[in-house]
Amino acid sequence: MGAMHLDHLTFAVGPNGLADQAAKLGDLLGARFRDGGFHPRFGTRNNILELADDRFIELVEVLEHPAADKAPFGQAVRARSELGGGWLGWVIEVDDMAPYEKRLAREAVTGTRHFPDGRRLVWKQLGVKGLMSDPQLPFFIKWESEPEVLPSALHGNIKLVELEIVGTKARVEDWLGVEIGDVFDGVKICFDSQHGQPGLAAATFETAKGLVRI
Repeated sequence: MGAMHLDHLTFAVGPNGLADQAAKLGDLLGARFRDGGFHPRFGTRNNILELADDRFIELVEVLEHPAADKAPFGQAVRARSELGGGWLGWVIEVDDMAPYEKRLAREAVTGTRHFPDGRRLVWKQLGVKGLMSDPQLPFFIKWESEPEVLPSALHGNIKLVELEIVGTKARVEDWLGVEIGDVFDGVKICFDSQHGQPGLAAATFETAKGLVRI
């Protein structure tokens, strides 16, 4: 299947919108989110916070835009925001999308995002429908732009140390096609199949203020 990297976490904004959510999460983590721009294909926009280890947090808001009603990603963000916002999911970077397209029997879609300065970021993504039907599952991404424009190119000091997922390890391993153990790509993964709705329940970060769990 090739290399896998836990690339980023996606958080859907709450009822007060993107700026308010960015300020609240930024205060918790002792850092400032920056404007990441628009996703015209998905009808969403985001703010980004770079983390250590080539990872980032994506804080995403759905727009009143026709694409948001058609694209699974826009639908997923809207549904999570309407529940009050919170973690939408975790995202795995792969170096070759073809094996996953074959296993899931569908093609990846192309995503683009325009930075405020006009640069364009391009990627392929796959598996958002899987996340929508079973939110414990990550979706897959393959970056197609030059490394210097990727969100992870600006290295942050905050370190992702643990994910808490309501679900079962066997289900996620079956989806990924690999065993993930208790630590995946340097991040501790804890599963709880007993409490709450399936999905990414919490993430813990090592910050200048100590450990912060969101």
